[in-house]
Amino acid sequence: MRSITQQGTGVFHLGQAHSHKPQTSAEAQTRWQHFAHKPMLLEALKNEQYQLCCYSELRADEEDLGCHIEHIENKSQNPQRTFDYSNLAASALDSHDLSLLSRDESFGGHAAGKQQGCDMERFVSCHQPDCARYFAYLSDGRVIPRLDLNSVERERAKYTIELLNLNSPYLLTRRQQWWNELDELYAEHITKEWNIADLAAIDLVPTEQKLSRFFSLTRQFFGQVAENVLHLHALELV
Repeated sequence: MRSITQQGTGVFHLGQAHSHKPQTSAEAQTRWQHFAHKPMLLEALKNEQYQLCCYSELRADEEDLGCHIEHIENKSQNPQRTFDYSNLAASALDSHDLSLLSRDESFGGHAAGKQQGCDMERFVSCHQPDCARYFAYLSDGRVIPRLDLNSVERERAKYTIELLNLNSPYLLTRRQQWWNELDELYAEHITKEWNIADLAAIDLVPTEQKLSRFFSLTRQFFGQVAENVLHLHALELV
């Protein structure tokens, strides 16, 4: 999970709606359903996130998947934050995608656990500046709590992974494929004595306000080389 730095307060009409906050879950649901500016808002969020899903870091456009506007704190839990820009993010999967996936495959904002609500004291949010340090990525596609976390932090990471179903079969397969691709390219560069920093930069440095999928996995894979590349070419992502 990559930390998202939000800029501004979103589209104009969102601010207008937020100035008259919903007071009940039912009101929040109805008003959000009728909010006519969601497409423009979604594009703003995706651009802010370099086109990555706020939770999985999948590039939905490259997977032929849709996106939805995610309420980090669910509307049903805190109706007053329904139109709060700081509570919104772009998450992979739209309603059409859900019809093609099983319950076990759905992830992120549409995971069964997140739909039921979450404990915000335990949840690691993508708007949390240090959220990336809670997670580690394995070559078999799994995401796990980082080994250097204390017991409280480890429990928060585990809770978040399970709540968002970040080890869904779909994500496991895609992350393992990505790791294998990186591994093969890395081995080729070592054998041919090509520059590893150049290889890392391909997927770590934004192009036209877009990042490659699974940014955090790639950053971990390249280790210190990745940190050097980011400090040199994309300091805003450090």
